[in-house]
Amino acid sequence: MNIIVCGAGRVGYSIAKQLSAQSHSITVIDQSSEDIQKINESIDVKGIVGRASFPSVLEKAGAKEADMIIAVTKNDEVNMIVCQVAHSIFHVTKKIARIRSQDYLNPKYAKLFSKIELPVDVIISPELEVAKSLQRKLEAPGTLDNVPFAKDKIKMLEIAIDEKCPLVNIQLNKLTQMFPDLEANILGVIREESFLILKKTDKMKLNDKAYVVINSSQLNRTLAAFGHEEKIAKKILIIGGGNIGFNLAKNLEKSLEDARIKIIEKNKERAEQIASELENSIVINGDGLDEEVLKEANIEEIETVLALTDDDENNVMSCVLAEKFSSNKRTIALVNKSNYSLLQSSLKIDDLVDPRMMTVSNILKHVHKGTIQTVYSLLDGEYEFIEAEIIETSELINKSLKESNLPKAIRIGAILRKDDIIIPKSNFVFEKKDLVVFLTKREHLEKVESLFRISSLV
Repeated sequence: MNIIVCGAGRVGYSIAKQLSAQSHSITVIDQSSEDIQKINESIDVKGIVGRASFPSVLEKAGAKEADMIIAVTKNDEVNMIVCQVAHSIFHVTKKIARIRSQDYLNPKYAKLFSKIELPVDVIISPELEVAKSLQRKLEAPGTLDNVPFAKDKIKMLEIAIDEKCPLVNIQLNKLTQMFPDLEANILGVIREESFLILKKTDKMKLNDKAYVVINSSQLNRTLAAFGHEEKIAKKILIIGGGNIGFNLAKNLEKSLEDARIKIIEKNKERAEQIASELENSIVINGDGLDEEVLKEANIEEIETVLALTDDDENNVMSCVLAEKFSSNKRTIALVNKSNYSLLQSSLKIDDLVDPRMMTVSNILKHVHKGTIQTVYSLLDGEYEFIEAEIIETSELINKSLKESNLPKAIRIGAILRKDDIIIPKSNFVFEKKDLVVFLTKREHLEKVESLFRISSLV
């Protein structure tokens, strides 16, 4: 496909890099000549310096021939205008915009984004997505990530393999014998910064990050098998009352019964505003790096600390400081720079959350052709977990898993068939309307798209 990416920041760069690696024709527009130079030097894309909202710049970028435009500049209004110009002048079929301002996302103004008003086909809100992701992490303690698939009936769990895990150094086929009724499928691990697809005779090792596809109803049982029986935290401290912190608190008030949520927000006006909009949460006006403010929040009693300000360094240091008061609390820091992962273990921070990858994953699912509905990217898109529906034109229908001749780097995790969850064995036979959750390597995406493609897109 011919795709124009507007914005060469971290998100725009990552999208361009992944889509270029998938053999799409990519053009990137940004006002910063430095960012465009960087992108031209490191990725096989066409870079253009200019204002993405200008019709002349879009025309130069090939908007007349573009199949899709992705607007991820730092400015919401520019992103919206890009979509309008792309629609009105160049008739671009699909338009995706990142919109961060919560006012634009208020449901009562939803009609703003329509074909006859402001034609944005897909709205990506990083803050809302990050808040939802954090909520899922808190609802599944013991996981590094908890991603819903197939109407939330299937989950993909990222689990750290630590000293408490009794499954270390045991062959996967023996695990099946140990837990015959457990509806879980271990597809692979990240080991020393590389992803490994595991075979039946392989073993998980200490310090691996395992990726497991499960029947959602067996979440607690699966975590217990991996040595994680932590209780859901009810005493929660959020440092930073921005859009992410506020939306997380609002979500937790609804989903976690008896939750005791406290928020530390530095800006007095913002603190007063969110305090008036939250029902049960306590808002403290102060600095999350101030020990006296932390004591006011009763930091010793807190079970989970989430540092969610817009400053990476403050978030990291807030978690380190929280650890000082009690070593048994869970700490989660929001970071936009990937190099902090190198310091995670030494700083004793339990989890680092990168909003960039969530945004990229959300965008990618709208780029893939066919019935692909959910995408979760690993290692900058080298691998993807995908949910897709089998339609009547698919060559998989009436074939067994063994007969399907899928590449080895495509692994089927689980299938939703009507209301049944199936962890497939080699004799499993695909049927029309099966919702399939699987792992694939980037180089096999074209094959994946052909298997799950709607006939009109062929």
